[in-house]
Amino acid sequence: MIDNKILLIGLIVGTANFLFRYLPLRLGTNRSPTAKKGKMSIILDSIGIASICSLLIVSSIPDVMKEHNKFFPTLIGCLTICLFFYKTRSIIISTLSGAVVFGIIFKVFMN
Repeated sequence: MIDNKILLIGLIVGTANFLFRYLPLRLGTNRSPTAKKGKMSIILDSIGIASICSLLIVSSIPDVMKEHNKFFPTLIGCLTICLFFYKTRSIIISTLSGAVVFGIIFKVFMN
């Protein structure tokens, strides 16, 4: 039997995910290069990097709790993602850079 709490959480998360994808299309943000960005545009631009950082942290917690020596590479990887996104505003470049830096730091400090 399905627990009601699990069903409720699934519905809330699914609805929020749908709205994050649907509302920007429905609100029709102005994409003109000379247009001034509004508050909604700034919020929507920040969702991508916030999602990636949240997923990275949530997926890393079990590994870091089991093996404490993974904390430093994970921290440096997260900081790299934030720094590269701040500089480039590209989710792709910042994510790939964070993964590369994590791999290099992990390899150097683990061996």
